Amino acid sequence: MQTDNRQKILIADDERFNLNILVDILKPDYKISIAKSGKQTLDRAMSPNPPDLILLDIQMPEMDGYEACRALKEDERTRDIPVIFITAMKGEAYETKGLDIGAADYISKPFSAPIVRARVRAYLKMKWQTDMLRLMAGMDALTEIPNRQKFEEIFHREWKRAVREKTPLSVLLADIDFFKQYNDSYGHGRGDKCLKEVAQVLANSIRRPADLVARYGSEKFIAVLPKTDMPGAGAIAEIMRRNVELLQIPHARSVSLDYVTVSIGVASVAPSGGFSDAALVTVLATADEMLYKAKTAGRNQVQYR
Repeated sequence: MQTDNRQKILIADDERFNLNILVDILKPDYKISIAKSGKQTLDRAMSPNPPDLILLDIQMPEMDGYEACRALKEDERTRDIPVIFITAMKGEAYETKGLDIGAADYISKPFSAPIVRARVRAYLKMKWQTDMLRLMAGMDALTEIPNRQKFEEIFHREWKRAVREKTPLSVLLADIDFFKQYNDSYGHGRGDKCLKEVAQVLANSIRRPADLVARYGSEKFIAVLPKTDMPGAGAIAEIMRRNVELLQIPHARSVSLDYVTVSIGVASVAPSGGFSDAALVTVLATADEMLYKAKTAGRNQVQYR
């Protein structure tokens, strides 16, 4: 089945005539969705499949375009989506107000098809470049999974969501057993290959889109599991441990097995109040304590409290 990888545009206008014109102009090159009110615009933008660009009318029922744009720019889930106002309201004051709220541009009705295409193309190109830079900044170059910076960003976001929804949040801290000895025996080239293979199997051990596995540093990996309590997190950690063992990467100097294994510490918390660095430090300290317990108990195991 062929995948449609075209960029997504949300067109928000309560006038069917205007929607039809814009859809006809843009549909050949982009995936289009529509909204007929400010509230619908927010619902579509905050969906699991958000648009890459929003064309937003100012005069709409329930919530006008200015209010909708302000709400989009105040929410971390949607603040980076470019918004172009499309409106018959002409004048410097209207345009200035829109730009001050956070809109990227302003297109006046009646539409010029070449102008609409050119501006949409320009902002979508910038959005793609920004997304690529952000993706690269959050990825570990060696293992090609998210890095520690990305983990901390996601943990921060999921902590706030857990507070709102009153749900548990769990963290797993995994360490490759006797990795220094592995490097000493097989060389750093094989060591890098081992890191990549372990990283991929850990990342493939989770299934939900909100879960994240990242490289935490050297031979350590970390996972954040939203809406997961201690028993659930422990079960996922055991799946990870078993999957690494099943790789059967030879390790002659390992004490636990003749293969590469991991030890995993689990921490679970019921977040409350605002996020702080202290909250992250506390959760990580607990996970690290459990990881140390797993190591001292013989390695190749999961420990949690």
